[in-house]
Amino acid sequence: MNLWLRLLWLLLCTPFREKLAPPFGVSKLHWRVLPNDLDTNLHMNNGRYLTMMDLGRFDLILRMGLLGEARRRKWIPVLTAAKVRFRRELKLFQRYRLETRIVWWSGSQFVMEHRLIIRGADGKEHTACIALMLGGIYERAARRFVPMSELMSVMNVSAESPMPSAEIDAFLAAELALKKAA
Repeated sequence: MNLWLRLLWLLLCTPFREKLAPPFGVSKLHWRVLPNDLDTNLHMNNGRYLTMMDLGRFDLILRMGLLGEARRRKWIPVLTAAKVRFRRELKLFQRYRLETRIVWWSGSQFVMEHRLIIRGADGKEHTACIALMLGGIYERAARRFVPMSELMSVMNVSAESPMPSAEIDAFLAAELALKKAA
């Protein structure tokens, strides 16, 4: 994580923000493209999108109340795959909103969706970037991924996963093929 000031800002503001209801709460973070976010094309660097998405996932964990329990149990969030689609560039000082949500889970895996949303010249909101991330919560001591049923139990939640969309099915199939190729 190379965005220490943004992370510190997030930590300082979290106690004053509303809690998110697990597992369907949506983190919404408002940011602005800063000079250190730019690449040689003078728009936000591709890698910076992924780093900002780290902050979205962290905010989700914080505001769902999972961080304390995860620390006690020595659980860590781990990503195993990502698919990113860049649609519009983000320019210097442009404002954007990062939305992060869990969209599907099964066994010990979940898929999160990230959207970076901007307001266009037409006054309408547009998706600048969308990403799907596959991951889980890893317990180092037991060398295992925590089953979602256990995670839900810790959060005192009972919920069924939504059916995977066509995009999620395609993402999971591509990930399985790439996993086999590795």
